[in-house]
Amino acid sequence: MPMSAEEIERTIRAALPDAVITIEDLAGDGDHYAATVVSAAFAGLPRVRQHKLVYDAFGGRMGTELHALALRTQAP
Repeated sequence: MPMSAEEIERTIRAALPDAVITIEDLAGDGDHYAATVVSAAFAGLPRVRQHKLVYDAFGGRMGTELHALALRTQAP
C-alpha cells in the first residue's frame, strides 16, 4: 500500500523534528510526491547530504511503500 502525504510528513518529522514540511501529490495518484523540507539540520551541508538525511528517514520503504519523492531542501 502506498504512503499517504501525512505518513510521509510524520516520517520526515521523526528524523527532523524542527522541519517545516510541505508535501504535494504530483500526479494525484498517491504514489508520486514532492516535498519541501526546511530544517536547521541542513545548515552547512551540501544538497546531496541534505537529501540523504531525508531519504534515510524512510529506510527500506523508499522504492516500495514510497515510489517517488522529489525533494527541495534548505536551511532556514
